[in-house]
Amino acid sequence: MEPDDFSPEDPITELSRLAGEAIDSQSTATSAERRRRCNRVLEMEAQGYITDERACFLAGLVMICGESVADFHHAHRFARRATELGDERAWTLRAMAWDRLLIELGRPQHFGTQIIRIGGRWSLGAVNPRVTDWERALFGVPPLYVQQQRVEELQRSEQG
Repeated sequence: MEPDDFSPEDPITELSRLAGEAIDSQSTATSAERRRRCNRVLEMEAQGYITDERACFLAGLVMICGESVADFHHAHRFARRATELGDERAWTLRAMAWDRLLIELGRPQHFGTQIIRIGGRWSLGAVNPRVTDWERALFGVPPLYVQQQRVEELQRSEQG
């Protein structure tokens, strides 16, 4: 390919690629790779490319795979905007980003979407007991007992 033949990706294609990379490499990505993807999303936002519900949803997916309070805040902001624009899939992402942000801040999860390691064992950690399964359902999140079953299954599969 000649330099003049290079055609940059359109924004949605690039966001889709970045989101796929972020999701596929959650457990193997380096800090630098996570930072590069998150920074690119923020650059794209500053350039005015993240405006519709699909772009917001994809941007949220990239940011939730980041590693800082700011990344998780951006993930929640993008997911919230995607829901406001009508993307039904973004409700669950919105719940997940909120929980990830709360965990990073050392607070109990709201919905119980995040499975974490505590003392070498898988756990949901602290979950706000006032949140109901009805509220979880509104965000497309399974009931808390289902999340707890997932934790137990993960722990059993790891123990072999």
